[in-house]
Amino acid sequence: MKKTNVILLLADDLGYGDLSCYGGVGVQTPNIDALAENGIQFADAYSTSAVCTPARYSILTGEYPFRNPNTHILPGNAACIINKDKGTLPKIFKKAGYRTAAIGKWHLGLGNNDLDWNKEITCTPNDVGFDYSYIFPATNDRVPCVYIKNRNVDNLDPNDPIEVSYAAECPYDDIPTSARNPEMLRMIHSHGHNNSIINGVGRIGFMRGGEKARWKDEDLSEKFLSEVKNFISESSEQPFFIYYALHQPHVPRVPNPRFAGVSGLGPRGDVIAEMDDYIGQLTAYLEQKKLLEDTIIIFTSDNGPVLDDGYRDDAERLNKIAQHYPAGPLRGGKYSKFEGGARIPLIISHKSHINASISHAMVSHVDFAASFAEMLGIDIGDWAVDSCNHIDAFLGKESKGREEIFAESLNKGYFLRKGKWTYMQPSDGAQHNYTVNIELGNSRDPMLYNVAYDIGQRNNVAELHPDIVKQMEQRINEILGSDKTR
Repeated sequence: MKKTNVILLLADDLGYGDLSCYGGVGVQTPNIDALAENGIQFADAYSTSAVCTPARYSILTGEYPFRNPNTHILPGNAACIINKDKGTLPKIFKKAGYRTAAIGKWHLGLGNNDLDWNKEITCTPNDVGFDYSYIFPATNDRVPCVYIKNRNVDNLDPNDPIEVSYAAECPYDDIPTSARNPEMLRMIHSHGHNNSIINGVGRIGFMRGGEKARWKDEDLSEKFLSEVKNFISESSEQPFFIYYALHQPHVPRVPNPRFAGVSGLGPRGDVIAEMDDYIGQLTAYLEQKKLLEDTIIIFTSDNGPVLDDGYRDDAERLNKIAQHYPAGPLRGGKYSKFEGGARIPLIISHKSHINASISHAMVSHVDFAASFAEMLGIDIGDWAVDSCNHIDAFLGKESKGREEIFAESLNKGYFLRKGKWTYMQPSDGAQHNYTVNIELGNSRDPMLYNVAYDIGQRNNVAELHPDIVKQMEQRINEILGSDKTR
């Protein structure tokens, strides 16, 4: 009997309250809602981090980010931070006979400090367990703005070589930048994002050359879905696992013209509607191929939401008018140690196999590795050291998940949730990032919240429960001090 296919859809900076099935009122997401109608919608699911690179590292390795000192927001020319010999989620599927693909955003580095965009690239997704990859290197606001197909820049003209720099000052005199050529911009930056202009948008970093290889923001969704469909069609003889890393609603938010203005919330709402539409196209394709009932679809986000993350697209004003709260009832958002940073939407759908329900099992992205290894009957040995098997919770066979959730903020501030209690370890740093207008959750005092009735974390009860604070502080230190580092 053919094994069940798995597609992991990972949105970028989508909040707990951004989907209509999670109570969001600003944007209707009928196709994602339909996944929930054929599966489990998790109310207590978490990423391991409030920012992208460390969150993605945990998904693919089954390790907490602190175990790798390179898990910070990477530039577009960073080396790959996953060692070739490390156990990974796609390697688990490969051991079970699956074809594996990574399609979409990568942001885990490429090469081994030997990166030359004009030659075959070492250390790509193909070196960490994927049979096929079609990605962009980092984020859509960072150069180089090109597709990487397996080990090479796709559609690169060898007579127009690519150069990339993340220097403080532009080393190239002959390229347009936001500072030198503001008349070329179709989107104005609010902070940062004022280096190379690609497709009328200022980016982080400087890029020269590679004109034919550059992607257009408004074409990203179509291109990635096309790659997903092609991979599925070529996998008729084997089950498949696809890590489909969406770029929405990360900045810059540039929807395809047919989605411009559809949400009433500006570009951020439009790209969420666009994302939902393409997920609908994916499920329709699976149904057409008679694969939908043979495929587990996981939809989630890498971390919490942010409105102004570098471009003036009016997201804050329009969301306020519509009373759309991207983090829902949660406090904080992307970058933050509050629950809005790492508590994320998670839907796992398997048509005709999972009864629709809302689960309050506490689950973490870090558990995908051990859970799918159990489902597939794969012994992972000492791989995925922080991953726990909760496949029955993920597939709706039981309501109990993790005993504890451990996660971190941008500046490596840690929080622990056990049952109804969320404890935030004291940490240095600003309490509020006014650039992105998000509370960061930093405090030199311990913070303890009963999230069973105070989901918005408004009443710090640490002084009332010193015994719980002590226990949870001790547990965080036990986790950080464990000798599982690889």
